[in-house]
Amino acid sequence: MTQFTTELLNFLAQKQDIDEFFRTSLETAMNDLLQAELSAFLGYEPYDKLGYNSGNSRNGSYARKFEIKYRRLFS
Repeated sequence: MTQFTTELLNFLAQKQDIDEFFRTSLETAMNDLLQAELSAFLGYEPYDKLGYNSGNSRNGSYARKFEIKYRRLFS
């Protein structure tokens, strides 16, 4: 079983809101995707020495809101 299916089964066993499970799962996936996109664009991973004094820095991030079927996502 994957981590996703294990978490889904636990969520269902505890009789929690399934929409909230999918919302948090999608939020996590989108955050991971945005971080991977930033690494690919800059050409180095966070805290990599290639980024020091390159003029191409990771200067933090800001919250984004996405309106989808599973309510509002924050990333």
